Amino acid sequence: MPASMIGEDLKVDGNITATEGTVNIKGRVTGDISAKAVDVATGGEVEGAVTADTVNIQGRTSGSLKCIELSLGATSEVHAQVTAQRMSSEKGAKLVGEVRITGG
Repeated sequence: MPASMIGEDLKVDGNITATEGTVNIKGRVTGDISAKAVDVATGGEVEGAVTADTVNIQGRTSGSLKCIELSLGATSEVHAQVTAQRMSSEKGAKLVGEVRITGG
């Protein structure tokens, strides 16, 4: 699957839609992201709504998260309304907000 990269030195103001593949965030995005998969790397930041089948977070996210599978790494900082079927987190992950795990 194709991947789209928001590099460390890049700041995006606006919405991102990717119908296939993964959106890798190493820089900063202010806007909504809709994709098959979203990876927020350590040092990456997203401020907005994230909707994807799979979301992996090592960086910072604020807004809302809606996904099937959510994975929070040890360096993640999430301030969001979260709706996910499944969620896993490593020791050290920070999550503040409303969380709904629907199972499935």
